[in-house]
Amino acid sequence: MNDSTDQRRPETVPVTKAVVPAAGLGTRFLPATKATPKEMLPIVDKPAIQYVVEEAVAADLHDVLMITGRSKRSIEDHFDRAYELEEALEAKGDEERLRSVRESSDLAQMHYVRQGEPRGLGHAVLCAKAHVGDNPFAVLLGDDLIDSADLLRRMIQVREEYGGSVVALMEVEPEQVSLYGCAGIEPTDEDDVVTVTDLVEKPDPEQAPSRWAIIGRYVCDPAIFPVLQETPPGRGGEIQLTDALRELTRYKPEDGGTVRGVLFRGRRYDTGNRADYIRTVVDFAFRRPELAAELLPWMREFVDRRGSGRP
Repeated sequence: MNDSTDQRRPETVPVTKAVVPAAGLGTRFLPATKATPKEMLPIVDKPAIQYVVEEAVAADLHDVLMITGRSKRSIEDHFDRAYELEEALEAKGDEERLRSVRESSDLAQMHYVRQGEPRGLGHAVLCAKAHVGDNPFAVLLGDDLIDSADLLRRMIQVREEYGGSVVALMEVEPEQVSLYGCAGIEPTDEDDVVTVTDLVEKPDPEQAPSRWAIIGRYVCDPAIFPVLQETPPGRGGEIQLTDALRELTRYKPEDGGTVRGVLFRGRRYDTGNRADYIRTVVDFAFRRPELAAELLPWMREFVDRRGSGRP
């Protein structure tokens, strides 16, 4: 039975590992992703996947397991040393670019495992079982960029306070609920924490339990693994992590049950969507003073031209 009480359950095992599923085909960005992983598409001058790893590291998760697939070798290369390039930059005395190149290889202790076939997010997480073992772990989806590490830190804190699993929830418009897994929720004595009573993957708007949608950050109890092993393919013929978490809401707390939600009201970027990807690049570019100074006059002129119908 689901236990929705507010009793805290201190856990002695800390969250130290992050799992980043990166085995998707990236079909929405074809033909760009025919030979380049969607995770390696640049946000200004860094690939999207590096921002995700930086977020994990900022939350003190220095052990990162990447779940990859075919044609994803460039992800491994990006987080590895590039000795010839480093030597060339060093010879030129280009210290700034040398630091940027070394930064990615020094970020975290990186590990890799291949998802043999694209069988869904739940199956990708299941591929992490041998590496994670009996420890709680975070899952960060590469499509979602979160503007700070505060959300992930808070989720880890909630896991340490209550045990069980934790999902990040963001309120969306009614017409968008069918794009996400949505949660039925009950309040707790903390404003930003709820107890999750139900989860539905991409529901019809009239059947959604709420407008609070799961975004791509999770902290999972290791009890998720045996549940995933028994979870049949769901929507889209894939093994859905949402379905396994829904099953966990029915477990007793001592068996790894209970699922909490952290309500996120910050800024999130969905780089798996083409229009949002472009908005993300523009937003991140304007955070760079040297780029903003050049781009802002151009953008104002561009908007004026488009508004007046001029070419």
